[in-house]
Amino acid sequence: MKKLFPAPWLSLALWLLWLLLNLSLSLGNVLLGALLGFLAPLLMAPLRPQPVRIRRPLSILRLTLQVGMEVVKSNVEVAWLVLNMDRRPPRSAFVKIPLTLDNANGLAALAVISSVIPGTVWSELALDRRVLLMHVFDLDDEQAFIEHFKQTYERPLMEIFE
Repeated sequence: MKKLFPAPWLSLALWLLWLLLNLSLSLGNVLLGALLGFLAPLLMAPLRPQPVRIRRPLSILRLTLQVGMEVVKSNVEVAWLVLNMDRRPPRSAFVKIPLTLDNANGLAALAVISSVIPGTVWSELALDRRVLLMHVFDLDDEQAFIEHFKQTYERPLMEIFE
C-alpha cells in the first residue's frame, strides 16, 4: 500500500485542494482530483528528502493559526509603512538567524512560512543548515526579531517534525 500511496495525507490534501479550487463536485472533477492526488505523490516520491513523520499533530493547528494571525498583522504593518513612507522610511536589514531545526521537511515549511509573512523573505540557508539569512522590510530590534522568529516558527516546527 505504501508503494501506491507514498504520502496518503498529501494525496488527500491534493484531491481536496483540486475540488476546492474548481468549486465543483462533478464526476469529472472528482475523478481528475483523485488522479492528481494519486499520481503527484507517486511521481514525486523520489524527490522527497526523507519521510515525513509528524510528532504532534495539534501543533500544526496552533502553528497554522499563529501564521494566519501573523500574516494579517504583518499585512497591516507593511501597508501602514508603505502609506507613511514619506514620514519614516522602513529600516530594512538582513538578519542572520541561528537555527536549531535541522529536519529537511521542517526547514521547507519554515521557508514557506517566512516567505508568506509580509515584510520577510527567506534569502539563504548556510550549507550546514545552521544559519538562515533573512531580509526584513522594517527592523526595530534585531535580537527581539530573532527571538520572536525562533519562538513563533522554529520551535513549533521542531515539535512537529523532530
